[in-house]
Amino acid sequence: MTISRFEIFYAVVESGSLTKAGEMLNLTQSGVSHAINSLENEFGFSLLCRGRSGIYLTSDGERMLNYIRDILTLNDRLKQEAAAISGVEAGVVRIGTFTSVATQWLPHIIKQYEKNHPGIIVKLYEGDYATLEQWISTGVIDCGFLTYPISKTLKFFPLKKDKMLCIMSDQHLLHKQEEISFKQLQAEPLIMPKEGWDNEIKQILKENNIKPTVKFEVSDDQTILAMVENNLGISVRPEMTLSHIPSNIRILNLEKESFRFIGIATKPNMSPATTKFIDCVQTWLNDNNLMDY
Repeated sequence: MTISRFEIFYAVVESGSLTKAGEMLNLTQSGVSHAINSLENEFGFSLLCRGRSGIYLTSDGERMLNYIRDILTLNDRLKQEAAAISGVEAGVVRIGTFTSVATQWLPHIIKQYEKNHPGIIVKLYEGDYATLEQWISTGVIDCGFLTYPISKTLKFFPLKKDKMLCIMSDQHLLHKQEEISFKQLQAEPLIMPKEGWDNEIKQILKENNIKPTVKFEVSDDQTILAMVENNLGISVRPEMTLSHIPSNIRILNLEKESFRFIGIATKPNMSPATTKFIDCVQTWLNDNNLMDY
């Protein structure tokens, strides 16, 4: 039983394909298949099911996945520590993110990080808040951008207060107002993000006893903007998502100032590569006067 077989197994699970796993690891499909068969023989049970619809984990494979993931994470941290002792940087940092951070911050941060730490490989994972938090907890990713509050088992580095605003079409009767009252908000058809993306909006509604009339629920920011632009409803969005909006969309303040609190979260026992990445995030935000917490 070797680390390389664990790496091959995890690559198959991550990619959902023997072929893709082989491409990721520079192996032939037969080489990947042989490694999986050998691992299954050593364990004495099947880890993967292979069918027309693709490859998926057996129930036994699901039980083993967390242990294998932990072994690979510890192995990577071992390599990073050994490299650091030798004065060399190496390893992988897996980062979870959501759209607005991925668009506005990460290209600049990753560019700076790779310049300062060329020996460390950066991998990106996109998801909603709940998925990102789960991925951090289970070790799928090393760190992730999240909004507060989060699980107390994770370490949270606050970064920015992102103001929540109301958006509506310039065809809407209220579009000339500078502010929308919560009474008006409750009376309007609301376009909401899907569950998992809507934490901060739900909090505003709850805190101010608003019972919304939800007309649509969608996950994509651009879809929300397109619906608002066509006067199908109004929405409440974080300011960071409104940097490139159509000219016929109006932005109104909420009756009571509200924010989403963006930070980066990780498990307490961070790897050296993760620590360096969080340092890079904080430095870049400070240098560009974007740190606001």
